[in-house]
Amino acid sequence: MKATLTLRDRIDQVVFNAIYSRSLVYNTCWEDPAVDRLALELKPDDSLLVITSAGCNVLDYALAAPRRIHAVDANPRQTALLELKLSGIKQLAFDDFFALFGRGVHPQFRELYYDALRDELSPFAQQFWDSHLHWFHAQHGGLYFQGLAGVVARAFRAYLRVRPRLAAGVGDLFQAQALDAQREIYDTRVQPLLWGAGMNWTLSRQLTMNMLGVPAAQRQQVQAQHQHGVAGFIREAVEYVFRELPVWTNYFWAVYINGRYTENCCPEYLKRDNFQALKSGLAERIVPHTCTVTAFLQSTEERMSRFVLLDHMDWMSSYYPEALAEEWNAILDRATAEARVLFRSAHAAPDYLKLIAVGATQTPLHERLQFHDRWAQDLQRQDRVHTYAGFHVADVVGVSA
Repeated sequence: MKATLTLRDRIDQVVFNAIYSRSLVYNTCWEDPAVDRLALELKPDDSLLVITSAGCNVLDYALAAPRRIHAVDANPRQTALLELKLSGIKQLAFDDFFALFGRGVHPQFRELYYDALRDELSPFAQQFWDSHLHWFHAQHGGLYFQGLAGVVARAFRAYLRVRPRLAAGVGDLFQAQALDAQREIYDTRVQPLLWGAGMNWTLSRQLTMNMLGVPAAQRQQVQAQHQHGVAGFIREAVEYVFRELPVWTNYFWAVYINGRYTENCCPEYLKRDNFQALKSGLAERIVPHTCTVTAFLQSTEERMSRFVLLDHMDWMSSYYPEALAEEWNAILDRATAEARVLFRSAHAAPDYLKLIAVGATQTPLHERLQFHDRWAQDLQRQDRVHTYAGFHVADVVGVSA
C-alpha cells in the first residue's frame, strides 16, 4: 500500500509535524466516552490499549473497573497531562482537583504543584509542568484556553466579543434546558449570524485544522466526501449537535465556549463520587506510556482485549502506510480471542481498511475484522461531539485463545 504525495502534501505534513512535536495539542478529549463505553462493553478482566489524548477518556473507562488500561501516546506532552491528573487524584482533595481540571484555574497551583504533585511525575512531565504553571492562572485564561486547541477556543471567544448579538445567542443556547428551546435559539439567533464567508474561510484553512490536531490528509478526506468541503461538514455537525442533542449535558462544546466545566456539566472523572472511586484504587489500573502503538505492543507480552485507537489511522494511511500496516500486525499479534477495536475516521468508509494486508499470508485486513456497522451508526447518532464522519466498531476474528 503506497501513498502518492504531492509537494503541497509534504509541506503540509512538515508543518503539522513541527506544530505537533512542540505542543500540547489536546487539553481535553474530543471523543464521547459515553458512546465508547456502550461499544466497549467492558468487563473486569479486560485489558485496554487507549490512545491517551488528554487523558479524560482513559479516566472515564477506568470507572468501569477493567483490569488494566495502557494509555499510549507518541506526544509526551499528552502523557504529561494524564500524569498530572493521576497525581492530582492521588494527592488532592476533590475541591482542589476540580478547581484544576474543572474550572481550569487554581490560585495556589504553584504551591500545590511543588508540595503535592511534582514528585509523582516522570522527569519529562516535571520539566513540562515546571515551565507551564501559568496555564492554571486566571490571568492567562486557565487550562482550557491553553495548548493548540485552546488557542482556537480563545480565538473564537475573541470573535464573540466583537459580535455581541452572536455572543448573546450562544450564551443563551448553552443555558437551554429543553430541546425545543435549544432549537429555537440556534435557528433564530445563532445560525443566521454564525455561518458567513469569514467563518467558512477560517474553517477551510489548513492552519486552523493543524491547531485542532487535524492534518492535511484528514482534511482532504472530509473534502472528498462533502460537497461543501470542511466548512460544510463542520456546519452540518454543529447543527446536528445543537438541534438534536441536549446541550445541557454537552460538556465537550461547553468547555470551549466557557473555558471551564461546571459540576453539572463535566466529564465523569470530575464528578465527586467518581473522583473518590478513582482515588480508592481505580486510577492505579492506568499505566501511561509515551511511544507509538506499535512500539508498545511489540514491547509487551500482555494481551489486549480492547483497543481505542481514535482517528490517528487517517493520517498514517496517507503519510506512513507501511507503519500503519505494521501497527495492525502488532494489534493482531497482541489481541485476545475476543478483542474489540474502536476507531474514528474523517471518512465513513475509509479506503485503507481494504488496502492493508496483514500476517505472513498477507491476508486483507478486512477479513480479520468483523464490523458492527449498524450498531456503530446507531451509537454515532448519540455522540455529543459529532465531528467524525465515521465511528467504527469491529471484533478481531481468527485469533487463537
